[in-house]
Amino acid sequence: MSDRPSPLQNRVAPDGTLHAVTARGTLMGNRGGRLHDRASGRLSRARWTSRRWIACLLCFKQRKRAVMAAGYTELFFLDETTALAAGHRPCFECRHADALAFQAAWQRAEDLDARPGADAMDRELHAERAVSARASLPVTALDDILRTCPDGTMVRAKSGFFAKRDGGLLSWQFDGYRRAPPLDPATPVNVLTPAVVIKALATGYPLGWHASAG
Repeated sequence: MSDRPSPLQNRVAPDGTLHAVTARGTLMGNRGGRLHDRASGRLSRARWTSRRWIACLLCFKQRKRAVMAAGYTELFFLDETTALAAGHRPCFECRHADALAFQAAWQRAEDLDARPGADAMDRELHAERAVSARASLPVTALDDILRTCPDGTMVRAKSGFFAKRDGGLLSWQFDGYRRAPPLDPATPVNVLTPAVVIKALATGYPLGWHASAG
């Protein structure tokens, strides 16, 4: 019988759901507060505590945290493509340059006179998360995504999660990307990446990918 601890349920899939797997990924984040019981480390029913869903660096200024302790619940993402699909955005503290680039891409995408503040972006992202409910997203033909959406757009099909990359598809797993099996262009998919993020990606936001994406 193994005495290794079970993985914590804090690994984020592209649809925003939380899973207990060993793969950690390349980014950490949170959803505004603690989602877990401090004594057991198990999640409560809550999946967020505020609109501020962010994606952070794994290491910043030599700060050290005990995961699933007294503070907020630490969440982990394979990469930024995954984090954005799940409805998170770059942190303005530890990923300041990325956050500014994302803010500028958002401004271009929405044709705003000034860069949007964090609160404005969080309100819009939260509204999109609430409306989609992640379980009842509109169905779109895969071919439409490949023709019209930028790289980094993530979709869900019956066979799993996929990310558009270099005009084609990569199959997403918690530990990395793999070459996607051939899919019929008419395959029905749900677009997971929020619409406003897709527009920001289309303006040239420099998206961060896991090394396995090539």
